[in-house]
Amino acid sequence: MGRARLMTQQPFELPHFYMPYPARLNPHVEEARAHSTVWAREMGMLEGSGIWEQSDLDAHDYGLLCAYTHPDCDGPALSLITDWYVWVFFFDDHFLETFKRTQDRAGGKAYLDRLPLFMPMDLSTPMPEPENPVEAGLADLWTRTVPSMSVDWRRRFAVATEHLLNESLWELSNINEGRIANPVEYIEMRRKVGGAPWSAGLVEYATAEVPAAVAGSRPLRVLMETFSDAVHLRNDLFSYQREVEDEGELSNGVLVLETFFGCTTQEAADTVNDVLTSRLHQFEHTALTEVPAVALENGLSPAEVTAVARYTQGLQDWQSGGHEWHMRSSRYMNARADTTSPWQALTGRGTSAADVGALLAAAGAERLRAHTHVPFQKVGPSLLPDFYMPFQVEHSPHLPGARPRLVEWAHRMGMLQEGVWDEDKLAAADLPLCSAGIDPDASPEALDLSSHWLAWGTYGDDYYPLVYGGRRDLAAARLTTQRLSDCMPLDGEQTLVPVNAMERGLIDLWARTTAEMTPDQRRTLKDSVNVMTESWLWELANQIQHRVPDPVDYLEMRRATFGSDLTMSMCRMGHGPAVPPEVYRSGPVRSLENAAVDYACLLNDVFSYQKEIEYEGEVHNSILVVQNFFGIDYPTALRVVHDLMTQRMQQFEHVAAHELPVVYDDFALSEKAREVMRGYVTDLQHWMAGILHWHRTVDRYKADHLARRTHGFLPDRPPALPMAG
Repeated sequence: MGRARLMTQQPFELPHFYMPYPARLNPHVEEARAHSTVWAREMGMLEGSGIWEQSDLDAHDYGLLCAYTHPDCDGPALSLITDWYVWVFFFDDHFLETFKRTQDRAGGKAYLDRLPLFMPMDLSTPMPEPENPVEAGLADLWTRTVPSMSVDWRRRFAVATEHLLNESLWELSNINEGRIANPVEYIEMRRKVGGAPWSAGLVEYATAEVPAAVAGSRPLRVLMETFSDAVHLRNDLFSYQREVEDEGELSNGVLVLETFFGCTTQEAADTVNDVLTSRLHQFEHTALTEVPAVALENGLSPAEVTAVARYTQGLQDWQSGGHEWHMRSSRYMNARADTTSPWQALTGRGTSAADVGALLAAAGAERLRAHTHVPFQKVGPSLLPDFYMPFQVEHSPHLPGARPRLVEWAHRMGMLQEGVWDEDKLAAADLPLCSAGIDPDASPEALDLSSHWLAWGTYGDDYYPLVYGGRRDLAAARLTTQRLSDCMPLDGEQTLVPVNAMERGLIDLWARTTAEMTPDQRRTLKDSVNVMTESWLWELANQIQHRVPDPVDYLEMRRATFGSDLTMSMCRMGHGPAVPPEVYRSGPVRSLENAAVDYACLLNDVFSYQKEIEYEGEVHNSILVVQNFFGIDYPTALRVVHDLMTQRMQQFEHVAAHELPVVYDDFALSEKAREVMRGYVTDLQHWMAGILHWHRTVDRYKADHLARRTHGFLPDRPPALPMAG
């Protein structure tokens, strides 16, 4: 390796990329090249801009990029898409030279604040006079693009563009702090700043617009997110030398893993490629299994199904074409790269049969690894490391009274009569203790409401895998999930007649929780409950397929299965109009919330490892996910997860201390709003401290309790069919 590096002057050798689909070149490539050159000059991006000369644009060859990534569109569409890419890469270099190199965050924010003015939903809305090539280019492109697209697409594409632009401030803040992100935060933020959601919008323009009915569905979101991760991680491999060694950039996946795992650059690059391959496998899995199902569930017409299929094919073409362009563009490190991927040997391009066999065996092994976990392995008591918890736990004084009231409520709702729980199981969970730590200032009524919500969510989380997983009955689980959504009327709709404890409990909780809420607050709460119940279906599908999920997919879905949206929305309900909704949507606030949620989710996985792996045959545990993905043992995987927990807690502290004050200034928040946000940070601190104390205290996860309990259904009470009648 050392000799190879001396020969190439590269920090690592590029790995073999998983790319089974050959790139195709659009025949209108020369037309797009010529048009984009004229257009860039008209917008002021070339000579005199101080950023690019004609030779820079020629060397980057965005016409070739777009011809590879959009092989089937006509000449005018290809030229327009190429102009968009010229614009976005010019923006990136312009922002680097003007604001990143000079560390001018205030100037960068003022510059970014003007750009949305050039993307009005209605083209009759006047735009300001452009003051630089970026504004001029955006105004021209928006005017030429949106007339042929729906308002739904315009809104989605404008949001993706704003994320792409605004998250540059996050990169600039990290350069100012000299801080390298942790892997979870990095992949999450990279999706937005890297622009692949934006690229996916242009794929729709080139192929077919995704029907609004499914555009926000989980399968379509996973397609776009796996597409995004693969695009960005591939770019990180090719651009490491330019970004890290030349520009001092800290937002690069290879650098992040190199720093996080303390490994060599080559090992980090190989690991990034493993994650990239895994994301492509997840893309294929979603496209083949989940996308057809969601089209059927939403009753899409044949034309709409075709549109989704064309869009999916377009994302796949982008992967192949983007890879080919990286292999050829002077913008990237590609010396000594094998321009004929071994995967292309499948189409007869010169690799031996033995090489192809080895390649397929390696890929097959990687795919199969997700499905070969042996359930119910004896793992012994859960190993508990020394958790980093800088906040003190406090408890509500009303805890003693809340415990018997929860037992009475659970009996009344029927939760202790269906064969899933009994009083012993409810007592072992001691959910009022968790509520008392999460909200130490709660009144008796608020404490009851919180502990009843926790009981309902925990019961449902136990019920789905036990009842529907045991029967492998995804259809009944989907029907249950739909009925649960119907238990939460928004505007006086008739409530269902409940047929089981989950429905009875949710109807009761909904009425008590939403009595004083505005319609918007009710909608937010309903959406957060739906996110949690739909994530149980995702877990169930994995259970039925016996599939250990991908780490990135797992960590994101874990937030949903843990009910974090529900918790966060209830935390915010009392904040009122003092805090604008844009503050909650800002990168730092999302980062703060996700850090808290990830800490709590991973904490739960550490404590519940024996319960889930040994007694329940579960595949949804971060330690198992890390074991399976990296091929390591339980103690080593625990160290990775524990390190990640510590990083997330430190990230929470960092955001609260350094990034939130900047957000308050950026949004010019009043003192009252700042006080509300400081209280929100305190609420999240109580939430994490209370959850850790609860896990340490209750019997639910302890080895002696697990050993004496009958697992699964109570032997004398087989559960009634949930949809009886």
